[in-house]
Amino acid sequence: MKDEEIHKVVRDRYAGKVKERPACTETTSCCCGGSTLAENISKQVGYSEEDLSAVPEGANLGLGCGNPVALASLKEGDVVLDLGSGAGFDCFLAANKVGASGRVIGVDMTPEMLDRARENARKDDYGNIEFRLGEIEHLPVADNSVDVVISNCVINLSPNKPAVFGETFRALKPGGRLMVSDIVLLQELPDFVKDSIDAYVGCVSGASLKDDYLKAITNAGFQEVSVVGEAGFGVDLLLNDPTIKSMVDALGASMEEVKKVAEAVVSIKVRAVKP
Repeated sequence: MKDEEIHKVVRDRYAGKVKERPACTETTSCCCGGSTLAENISKQVGYSEEDLSAVPEGANLGLGCGNPVALASLKEGDVVLDLGSGAGFDCFLAANKVGASGRVIGVDMTPEMLDRARENARKDDYGNIEFRLGEIEHLPVADNSVDVVISNCVINLSPNKPAVFGETFRALKPGGRLMVSDIVLLQELPDFVKDSIDAYVGCVSGASLKDDYLKAITNAGFQEVSVVGEAGFGVDLLLNDPTIKSMVDALGASMEEVKKVAEAVVSIKVRAVKP
């Protein structure tokens, strides 16, 4: 499948995720099952109760695989770039950390996600966040303009990860930091998973082998590349994720096959520095 075809499928699927959970308004509640599930998933991958209560309702869609903000050492005045910002969850957490003197830029290629994020920002009066439409392989950001780049379970969806890290390197100021949470593989996946677009959108078949992922970061020019956290995915956690569950159902996979995939997939937190 060509890169643009992959982008279209991912864009369409993630637009659907916004529609699955309507925006919170004065006449609609966010305390239903979708919100609870998103919160439970987020807690399992490293977000605290304080994190969940510190962002606008509807910003957390439960799509992450870690908490990059917690490890990014953000400080007052930082300019932060979030790759694949979705409904804005990590952007709002970052904005709270960098304060009025800082700025957060969220980039996402799904217009429906951007609409939700912008509405969330307007609703809670976040004046230090800007959301831009764009692909992470072609960032709409100036050279040497940001202090920190974060991303949460998004780069694995890119068909051209070296381009993403090259663009990230370009956008960072000298001395800038990269901090991402993402899905990688410890071993090759079975063909029935590799060939599935449902598995791709589920952040599995598009993932790189761990060593290849880290090599792509180093090849982009980054130094001090280190894995600062790693966690496996148990079968129960995989099947509680609605995206993964729909993928398993679509593939007709057996529990034994799911276990093999679970053993191959890990979530990592990676830190790197632009010299």
